[in-house]
Amino acid sequence: MKEPGKNIKGVRICTVNVIMLIASCVLFVLVLYTTVQISGKYQDLVATTEDYIACEKNAALVYKGSDYLTDEVRLYVQTLNKEHADNYFTEIHTTRRRDKALENFPKHKTTPETYAYLEEALEKSNRLTAREIYAIKLAAVARGQSMEAFPPIVRETNLSPEHKALDAGAQIDLARSMVFDGAYQNAKHLITGNISYFLNSVILETRQKQQNDTKTLGDILLKQRVVLVVLCLLNILIFLMIIVLIIKPLQVYMQCIKEEKMLKITGAYEFKHLALTYNDIYEIKAANNQMLRYKAEHDPLTSLLNRSAFDSLKQMLKGRADPMALLLIDVDYFKEVNDRHGHEMGDKILCKVAQLLQSSFRSEDFAIRIGGDEFALVMTEADSRMKLIIKNKIEAINLTLQNPCDGLPPVSLSVGVAFSAKGFPDSLYGDADSALYDVKARGRRGCGFYEP
Repeated sequence: MKEPGKNIKGVRICTVNVIMLIASCVLFVLVLYTTVQISGKYQDLVATTEDYIACEKNAALVYKGSDYLTDEVRLYVQTLNKEHADNYFTEIHTTRRRDKALENFPKHKTTPETYAYLEEALEKSNRLTAREIYAIKLAAVARGQSMEAFPPIVRETNLSPEHKALDAGAQIDLARSMVFDGAYQNAKHLITGNISYFLNSVILETRQKQQNDTKTLGDILLKQRVVLVVLCLLNILIFLMIIVLIIKPLQVYMQCIKEEKMLKITGAYEFKHLALTYNDIYEIKAANNQMLRYKAEHDPLTSLLNRSAFDSLKQMLKGRADPMALLLIDVDYFKEVNDRHGHEMGDKILCKVAQLLQSSFRSEDFAIRIGGDEFALVMTEADSRMKLIIKNKIEAINLTLQNPCDGLPPVSLSVGVAFSAKGFPDSLYGDADSALYDVKARGRRGCGFYEP
């Protein structure tokens, strides 16, 4: 028996499984990693947009706060309604939209240069408030309003001697001129310009960040697509390998088992190993079956077919259409020879008879030991025209047996022959036995043919 697994070449399922598992895990980790990167870049894009909105919102607060102060101071110097002055100082001291815009604005959201634009806008707006407060005090003095009703910053503002010397109408006109003239408008334009510079710079920074993030996101998505394609191809490869290395060999093996054939050496290493092991067992089983069948069908002493095989042969030949002959053979006076010379010598004589029958007749004829000293010979495709041939063969055998040169005692054969024109009828055995009886009645040692 061959040693299983020796000199087997093939892909091991275990090795393939480990490789595919490792590759799948690596690709899965890469998919997770790229997914995390995509999520991070998406959050960066969202944060960039939120930063821009925050910048725009804070710039709007500075702009609206500055414009609100302008509107209220202008309304006050025009109407001299103290409510507008109160609104003005509420914005400066309480609401503080401009200051809060910068206080709540994280500097890291923009570059220092961009943030400086917003700081400069607030600074210019604060410088402009000094002019506006001066105009408020000038108008309040002209109106004759009590300074106690105004915040300390107004009371602490000192009017120039020449402005004090002006009459009330001139003072009011001067106050109005201070918040409406070209210098004031230029100052407002500078504040608006700084806010515009700030917003434009924020837009450029935001656009640059978004472009960078978008490019990075596109690169990550491309990597993820490549990983997914590789993962898909790996899955297809796994399916193909399962089909080639496992499913197809199993189908081949099942067909071989159904047909009771040896397995083909195919598939993965493990299947080849299994097939070789199975084939070794199959060969042993076949040899054992053949040996058992041989023992069941052959006589252990002479190695001729036995009585059981003869019965099966009769059934098999019964339906044949070709002619055949049956020879029934007895060893003459075998019992006396056996008693005189012993059973061992008798066994040697039986073996010699069996050997002579096999060597004298055709290889396609069936030599049979029916039992004891009784033999039979079935000749296929034989008719009565072969009488002389059969008779000569029997005479030659008897001549050999009567003149032994091997130390065995001389013996002879009595043979009865019957022919059948078609197959092996039930009467053929009786006919041959009748012919044998006639030979024995005539004194034995010879060959007789059944005559209807």
